[in-house]
Amino acid sequence: MPPKLAARVRLLQAGDTSKNDPDDALPVAVAALRSKAPRPVLAEDYAVVLKIWSKRHRDLARARNQAACRLHAVLCDLVPGGIGRQITAAKASRILGQVTPPDAVSEARCQLAADFLADIRCLDAQLREVSKKLTAAVKACATSLTEVFGAGPVSTGTIIGDVRHVWRFPSRHHFAADNGTAPVEVSSGGRKVCRLSLRGNRRLNHAIHMAAITQIRHKHSDGRACYDKKIAEGKTHKQALRSLKRRISDAIYARLLADARRAGQRPARRAREGNRGTTPTPARPAHTPNTGSSDKPLPDLGTTIWPGTRAATPSPSKPTSKKTRRDP
Repeated sequence: MPPKLAARVRLLQAGDTSKNDPDDALPVAVAALRSKAPRPVLAEDYAVVLKIWSKRHRDLARARNQAACRLHAVLCDLVPGGIGRQITAAKASRILGQVTPPDAVSEARCQLAADFLADIRCLDAQLREVSKKLTAAVKACATSLTEVFGAGPVSTGTIIGDVRHVWRFPSRHHFAADNGTAPVEVSSGGRKVCRLSLRGNRRLNHAIHMAAITQIRHKHSDGRACYDKKIAEGKTHKQALRSLKRRISDAIYARLLADARRAGQRPARRAREGNRGTTPTPARPAHTPNTGSSDKPLPDLGTTIWPGTRAATPSPSKPTSKKTRRDP
């Protein structure tokens, strides 16, 4: 349940947004009951397996990057003038073999660099094992997401593990808003401007970003043709990249939806629409006819929070006749 939605219920009920665990259960339950698209509690499926191994791969990759940065810093202190930014285990081993420590400080730095090198080699071995397990898990789920150019086992495991049930998104636009590839409109007056969205699931956004970079680097891919077309139209590199990421997001949503239909999962709930050729009928009236917004009284808290409860309407009072006394 989104925390902001529960905070709104607390604001309507008590007049403030203060939170504690015992009193937070009621606003969460009310918000879940009043939600238009509640998410049911389901048992863990095979997507959790992909999420586990993709997270393990991500953690090991971060640990290896950290160890490589520390090794690079120590080698820069040992070699006069420093070394290049690109460092590998073989290159670091070759540099350590050429260094002769002249004093105790240099000897300690050589030992520290050797420890970092051993950590990198150990992490490389673990990364290879996790990559094999993740590749086997992706093949076992028989997904068509790997057909998207640039979506490897790691990206596929991350996307399926975070999305899990694609029917949560009624359309590709909702999915793009969730992964941060849909722009955010910041208009003012007659000026309409769309900016980059920093919201949404950043892991999904990173997976889509890596797929876009892969397509741009390969000239024979459809993504590179789309990127070149945007550049020819006068778009900048970042604008063309964002457009390509949105197209990849739509392709991923289509693949996930096809896999869900093949597996017989529940379809997504769509908004209420009218018949073709007619005006869509709203689910509830937009306003009360012949009544201004300032003339409508605020609803009672019981009618907005508790379902099936009606506000107590006062009984109409009997008209009282005013007796007048006549002077004699």
